[in-house]
Amino acid sequence: MPTRLTTYFLRTLREDPSDAEVTSHRLLVRAGYIRRQAPGVFAWLPIGLRVKEKIERIIREEMTNAGAHEVHFPALLPREPYEATGRWTEYGDGLFRLQDRKGADYLLAPTHEEVFTLLVKDLYNSYKDLPLSIYQIQDKYRDEARPRAGLLRGREFTMKDAYSFDYTDAGLDASYQAQRDAYERIFTRLGLEYVIVKADAGAMGGSKSEEFLHPTVVGEDTFVRSAGGYAANVEAYVTEVPDALPIDGLPAAVVLDSPNTPTIATLVDLANAEYPRPDGRAWTAADTLKNVVLALTHLDGTRELVAIGLPGDREVDMKRIEVAFAPAEAEQATEADFAKNPALVKGYIGPWSPLGAVLGEESASGIRFLLDPRVVDGTEWITGANLDQKHVFGLVAGRDFTADGTIEAAEVRAGDPAPDGSGPVELARGMEIGHVFQLGRKYADVLGLKVLDENGKLVTVTMGSYGIGVTRILAIIAEGNNDDKGLVWPAAVSPFDVYVLATGKDPAAFSAAEQVCAAIEATGRSVLYDDRPKVSPGVKFGDAELIGIPKIVIAGRGVAEGVVELWDRVTGERTPVAITEVADALG
Repeated sequence: MPTRLTTYFLRTLREDPSDAEVTSHRLLVRAGYIRRQAPGVFAWLPIGLRVKEKIERIIREEMTNAGAHEVHFPALLPREPYEATGRWTEYGDGLFRLQDRKGADYLLAPTHEEVFTLLVKDLYNSYKDLPLSIYQIQDKYRDEARPRAGLLRGREFTMKDAYSFDYTDAGLDASYQAQRDAYERIFTRLGLEYVIVKADAGAMGGSKSEEFLHPTVVGEDTFVRSAGGYAANVEAYVTEVPDALPIDGLPAAVVLDSPNTPTIATLVDLANAEYPRPDGRAWTAADTLKNVVLALTHLDGTRELVAIGLPGDREVDMKRIEVAFAPAEAEQATEADFAKNPALVKGYIGPWSPLGAVLGEESASGIRFLLDPRVVDGTEWITGANLDQKHVFGLVAGRDFTADGTIEAAEVRAGDPAPDGSGPVELARGMEIGHVFQLGRKYADVLGLKVLDENGKLVTVTMGSYGIGVTRILAIIAEGNNDDKGLVWPAAVSPFDVYVLATGKDPAAFSAAEQVCAAIEATGRSVLYDDRPKVSPGVKFGDAELIGIPKIVIAGRGVAEGVVELWDRVTGERTPVAITEVADALG
C-alpha cells in the first residue's frame, strides 16, 4: 500500500524558519523532515527518518563488506573510563556531564573509544581472536558553544563509529585500508564528492589521521590541495622550511626611532620613508618580524602567555593555533595580561632588546617564544626593540636571538608550496563527512587491552578508529541537491522512490492515481501518494517540489485519455505517459 498524505504525519511550511542559516536547514524544516527542539537539537519526523535510514543502510552494507560487525552502546556512560584516559578533563566544556541520584558521575558520550576498548578487553585474550572490526550507529553529544547551520553543527548528532583491533602494526595498516576503502565506496554510492586530506588527530590522539572532506562553500574547514595530488587540512599543513643563510659578515643590528608605528603597515611606511634600504629595494611586510602574544588556559586553570614570531606579511591562524596548543585553550592576550607583564611593550614587542633579551631565553618575562619555521638562521628582520617607539633593524636569527622552538601557526596561503614537492597549493572550503585514525596503542595501553601472541607473550593491542557523520551527511546531501522550489534528493537516499499526486475534483483522477500506485509498488518501489481531496493543484505541486522526491507522477485531466504526466524533478521535464506504462517508464 502507498503511504498516503491524508494519513501521513507530514506538514510542510510556507515560510522559512527564522533561525535557518543555510539552505539545508531551511528546506529540511520547511519540508517536514526535522523540527527544532533546542539550539543544535532536532526531532526527526517520519519522512526525515526514511532518508536517514537509507544512508545508514548503505553504511551498514559497506561495513559488512569490510568485515565489520555491528554493536550498540548506550549514550549515557560512566565517568571512570574517560577519567582513565584523561578525556573527562580534556574535553572541557564540550562534555555533557551529569550525576545520578546517588551522586555518581556520568556523561553523554561524545565518542566511544573507551567503552569499545573495554568491551574487547572483557571478551578477547588471544591473537587468534584478531583482527576484529566492530562498529555502531549511535547518537553523540557535544556541548557546542555555538551550534549552527541546522544538522551541520549540532549538539546531538548521529555517527557511525567503527574500531579495529590488531596485535601487529601490519595488521592495523590492513584494517585501516579496509575501512578507508569502505568509506570511498560509501561516499560514491551517496553521490558525494570528497577529498581525502591529511588531518590532525586532535582529542582522539593516535598517529595517522585522514579526513574525508566534501567541498562546499558552507564548509567549516579550510583545506589545501596541489595539482600534484597533495591534500591536507590547514591544521595539518607543514611549512616548507627554507635553508639557513650565512651569518658571517652581516652588519650589526641597530635600534632606530619609529614613532607611532604600532602596526606592520605603519612600520613599513616609516621604514621606506626614513630608513630606505641600501640596495634600493622597498621594505615590505615580509621584511618584518611580527610578534603575537597569546594567552593559554591549561586544563588545570593556569594561564600562560606565549609569544609567536612570524613574518609580518602573515597572520596567525587560530585553528592552527588551537591544534598546536591543544588541549589548552588559546586566545589573544588581553590588556590585563599586558599590564601584568610590563616587559612587553605593546606594539613594539621583539625577541631582542638593547636592555637585554626579553623573549627566547631566560629573562624577567618568563614567556615562551616560538618561531614560524620560515624564520631560519641568517634571516634579517625589522622587529620591535621592546622599547616604546623604537624598532630594531637588521636583527639576525641565530646570531641576535633564538627561540624556544618552532610552531605551525601562520595562515596558509594560495601559492604556498606543498610539502611533498607537488607544486603550489590552492585553498578550498569543505565539510568533514568522515575521519579515519590509526589510534595505535594509546587507549589499549591506558585501559590494559592485551592479548597473548604466538609465543604466549602478552602484547598490547593496536587500534584504529573510523567515524562517519550520518546526520551531517544528510544535511550535506540536502545542501547540494536543491533548487529554488525545494529539495531534489538523489535516488539512493530519496525518502520514497516516486511521488504520485491526483489533481482536480474528478474521481477518475484519483482512481487512476490508485492504479498507478499499485503498478509502481508491484515493481518494488515505494510511493508517497498525495490523495488530499480538497487541496488545489498549485499547493500539491508546491509540496511535491519542496519535499524533493525525484520522480513525480501527476494524474490530472489527461486520465480521460488514459494518460498521466511523468515529472522529473532533476531535469524539470514533464512527459505524457500511458497509465498502463508508467511503471516501465520510470526505468
